[in-house]
Amino acid sequence: MLRPMAQSRSVWPLRGRAADIAVTGGVALIVVGGTVGARLVFGDRPDPGPLGWALIAIGCAAMWFRRRQPVVVVLLTLVVSGLFYVSTTASSPLLVTFVIALYAAAAEGYVTVSVIVAVMTLIAVSYGELRSPRRHVDNIALFMLVGWLIAVIAVGAVKRNRQAYLVATEQRAAEAERTREEEARRRATEERLRIARELHDALGHNLSMIHVQASAALHGGEPAQSTQALEAIKQASKEGLRELRTTLGVLRQVDEEAPTTPAPGLVRLGELVEHAKGSGLRVNVEIDGARRSLPPQVDLAVYRIVQESLTNVARHANASEATVRVRYGDDVVHVEIEDDGTGGPVTPGNGIHGMDERARLLGGEFSARPIAGGFLITATLPAGENA
Repeated sequence: MLRPMAQSRSVWPLRGRAADIAVTGGVALIVVGGTVGARLVFGDRPDPGPLGWALIAIGCAAMWFRRRQPVVVVLLTLVVSGLFYVSTTASSPLLVTFVIALYAAAAEGYVTVSVIVAVMTLIAVSYGELRSPRRHVDNIALFMLVGWLIAVIAVGAVKRNRQAYLVATEQRAAEAERTREEEARRRATEERLRIARELHDALGHNLSMIHVQASAALHGGEPAQSTQALEAIKQASKEGLRELRTTLGVLRQVDEEAPTTPAPGLVRLGELVEHAKGSGLRVNVEIDGARRSLPPQVDLAVYRIVQESLTNVARHANASEATVRVRYGDDVVHVEIEDDGTGGPVTPGNGIHGMDERARLLGGEFSARPIAGGFLITATLPAGENA
């Protein structure tokens, strides 16, 4: 999108040093050729002489610096042209150098300077004509000079404004592209974090249950206990596979079928309790308030927080009992998971960080702290229509 814009900046194909060479050479050819041609066409015109040719050389050479030092060049060409036409009666289009320098100064952004120099030039020419006993510039030529000066300044200012507009347009386009890329990276990062949380919560819970039950089956002395542990392992592995398929569904290809298993939520709270009981942990559930449907993202977050909390209790708390409390408020849902384990200070890991992220991304609150005789995890999430 930017390339055609850059190509349409000017019909002049040359840039940089090549443009300087072309302009300097072209102006020198016009001025020198015009001076020599005037002597050939009008035989009575004198030769400019050494001083005149030196001024012509200086004026033409100044064109090389017209973009790098526009103000200096426009003043230099004005002085050179004035000295030439005052010191000799030879005909020469040396004034072309001043006109081009004036245009270059306006095109480089020195419009005010160009206007001041042009006004000073017109005042000087008018004053010289009034004081001179002989007219060198008639009224028509004077009006043409005024028109030329106004025209070259106006064209130079238009070119400057157009260049500034094109640059600003390209900058806005580049900024918009950069913003789109940053937004795409941000969304990709958020999606990776979301998938990582889902995988950690879904697989971590079931793998923890499998680990606990496998240890019980390996070290249990009674066949009935081992059989019960193996049944729990079978159920946990089945649930883990189901969770994995659901989570990886976000990565499926367009032509693959969407997973049909509903997203986890509080409706499956009983399954979490049964899994936890399979590891030997007694789990009590307390519901306060009328059960109601929650926004999908809130329902999933509450389920994952309970799931991860029970996983941590089974793996790390050395607890025998845990209580899950769910309280439905008018605009929030409050959940607590309390255990009777060892409690004490805890180093936050991926599980606690993930629960905290889930709550805060939805505008809720989360805390995990030891209490007397155990550990308490609390989360409050918005559950209104705008959650």
